[in-house]
Amino acid sequence: MEIALYLLPVTLGDTPWEKVLPGYNKEIIVGIRHFIVEDVRSARRFLKKVDKDIDIDALTFYPLNKHTSPADISGYLKPLEGGLSMGVISEAGCPAVADPGADVVAIAQRKGLKVVPLVGPSSIILSVMGSGFNGQSFAFNGYLPIEPAERAKKLKQLEQRVYAEHQTQLFIETPYRNNKMLDDILQNCRPQTKLCIAANITCEGEFIKTRSVKDWKGHTPDLTKIPCIFLLYQ
Repeated sequence: MEIALYLLPVTLGDTPWEKVLPGYNKEIIVGIRHFIVEDVRSARRFLKKVDKDIDIDALTFYPLNKHTSPADISGYLKPLEGGLSMGVISEAGCPAVADPGADVVAIAQRKGLKVVPLVGPSSIILSVMGSGFNGQSFAFNGYLPIEPAERAKKLKQLEQRVYAEHQTQLFIETPYRNNKMLDDILQNCRPQTKLCIAANITCEGEFIKTRSVKDWKGHTPDLTKIPCIFLLYQ
């Protein structure tokens, strides 16, 4: 196995890993002993799911979150600099995409270390694929403002970009506030604007449906505590 920083996608839910990850990923995983992870508990659970015989206690985990300093992250890469492959694991989906793993990759690139992204599920890409919207120009905007007036302003700005630039706009919300987000979209966007709701992607109960704002009114699903991405287009 080539010495590198491997970016290891994980499942988006309780889906069996074989359904969404290539077997090659397992070959890489079993050859790594040092992992930089967003959440140690979920990372350990994922690794056990991929290989039930893996010796978790023989592995070293380096926690990575918004509070981890650049100096700590740089120190995490010492095993890689010493000739040992390392893996980066997000809590769900692809590391370094809307994920603190990007900070690790940036430092590895500056140090001239080899970085290898592996194939796996990205809710961002899969939602664009399933929406029927523009897949050549799209933007992921993360979380929108919580304050109602600011959120309404942001929604209208994103909608304006849809019409001015013909660009698909994606954003997310904390799962327990999904229904409020949906209400705000329906209240603030034009009736003809298209909205795709992509929820539980690759998981049981997957829901990907595109309708106009007008047609969604009165027919909204309950999105409480469900991982979800919202997409706008014309």
